[in-house]
Amino acid sequence: MLEFSPNTNLLMQSKYRYELQDVEEPNLYRELFDYKAIPKVAFNNRVVPVNMPKEIWMTDTTFRDGQQSVSPFTPKQIEHLFKLESRLGGPKGLVRQSEFFLYTDKDREALERCQNLGLQFPEITTWIRANEKDFELVKAAGVRETGILVSCSDYHIFKKMHLTRRQALEKYLGIIKKALDKGIVPRCHFEDITRADFYGFVLPFAEQLMNLSQESGIPIKVRACDTMGYGVHYPGAALPRSVPGIIYGLNHYAQIPSEQLEWHGHNDFYKVVTNAGTAWLYGCASINCSLLGIGERTGNCPLEAMAVEYQSLRGTTDGMDLTAITEIAEYMEREIGIEISPRQPFVGRHFNVTRAGIHADGMLKDEEIYNIFDTATILNRPAAVAVDSHSGLAGITHWMNSYFRLTGKHTMEKHDPLVNAVKEQVDALFAAGRNTVMGDEELEIMVRKADQDRYERLLFHKSR
Repeated sequence: MLEFSPNTNLLMQSKYRYELQDVEEPNLYRELFDYKAIPKVAFNNRVVPVNMPKEIWMTDTTFRDGQQSVSPFTPKQIEHLFKLESRLGGPKGLVRQSEFFLYTDKDREALERCQNLGLQFPEITTWIRANEKDFELVKAAGVRETGILVSCSDYHIFKKMHLTRRQALEKYLGIIKKALDKGIVPRCHFEDITRADFYGFVLPFAEQLMNLSQESGIPIKVRACDTMGYGVHYPGAALPRSVPGIIYGLNHYAQIPSEQLEWHGHNDFYKVVTNAGTAWLYGCASINCSLLGIGERTGNCPLEAMAVEYQSLRGTTDGMDLTAITEIAEYMEREIGIEISPRQPFVGRHFNVTRAGIHADGMLKDEEIYNIFDTATILNRPAAVAVDSHSGLAGITHWMNSYFRLTGKHTMEKHDPLVNAVKEQVDALFAAGRNTVMGDEELEIMVRKADQDRYERLLFHKSR
């Protein structure tokens, strides 16, 4: 049967039906995942069309998946971060939802604190185990939507739950029907989708969910979970690892609307951000993230990365306040004790810091030469130069201009006698065996030692 699609403006086959394949032995894709070698990427050269949704956004799992990998946050800390997430997402709610646990008194206190803020975004959702009693917790919390774990690979169905595919399908559908009966929007977490039999289990299950959604009038959501980070973005890659194939299949064959599709990735193979952007491109409206990418093993997709990626793809922030990223990072490092890699993009201490003298010289002439974008305006993180044995006159000059906030006619040049005097002190330290970067306080002392009068004038200028 053919139908004209307003999305593609083409005649399209209207419906594909996939029947559950209730196999006796699990399909573990041993040709890809033999466990004794790095997982292989197979190709079949089937390329699916790019299908960017009209609206895209991010959701957050910092207080659920993220929190499982670090010391538990206090309710006060969660409340503070929640407010920063709201500011980051802006008035359009581009950080659309935030996911909470419900099991302890501290979980419920944190949720209530955030509810009492009265913020429109992020919407508070929860995550529960697939049992009926947990729905009472959701209803009692006054939450509209909850995530439900529905593992979909044979690794989980056969090896962890000791069920057949049909038994798993019937169990999941029974739980989801109970959620619908209580008026709760189920968000079905398709765990381990990048090792699952897509045509034999994933699509038949997804189709039944969409049938339930139509019957109930409740928009059931599907979160495609790349639990082990096996997803790949390469055009023509074969299932089950193909991110374009997974999103296209759920969107086109199971006919899940883009706004009911969500991607949840992990970074085990360094692909988490690229895979997330690919999911957007091929028809998934929502990317599930965490602050700083914290989460199981190598972590989730960093929320700050996708906020920046949003502007890259859309050409606008749409009201997001990206300076909140810097405040989030500082708070999580200072108040929560999370160690951020100095080189982590956008949030690490050295992400926009240069050491090489030749780079510093370029920065002096025009910051744009060696800075990725105007980090001072966009992230409230001015570009900086670290002073070490390789910094030279240019590096010290840039540090002095930055540290003492010298602009315009007050800017120092690298042949200034004060710069040379400080460089002599720096060189002497490294000649004596120093092998670490100079700190701001050390350099300030060197400036004072070199010229007390100019140092005092510089301090006055900095304080204005």
